[in-house]
Amino acid sequence: MATRQCPFCGKSVFDALAQCPFCREALPEVTLASRPRNGGGGKIRQGLLYMLLAAVIHYFAGGHSPMQLPFPIAPLVTIYLSPLLFLSGLGLGLHGFYLQHKT
Repeated sequence: MATRQCPFCGKSVFDALAQCPFCREALPEVTLASRPRNGGGGKIRQGLLYMLLAAVIHYFAGGHSPMQLPFPIAPLVTIYLSPLLFLSGLGLGLHGFYLQHKT
């Protein structure tokens, strides 16, 4: 069981106790402060990274690069999956902007 220090006598007491068994003083309740939200900045960065990843995948899988890949890429990747990843990243970035301007 977790313990904490009594603010009056300094001895270690259990967290669940409302009164210190040594000095008989009432222990104040401990409340945890919530972490401040970043307002969507992380979602904006994540969306931009998804869009960049989709662009790199489309560039190499679509044959636009002079480098030849050692294995063939299905056209499904360039037709459907990389644009879907790009649009998902765009949506995530816009959601992050919305969260940032809402606060």
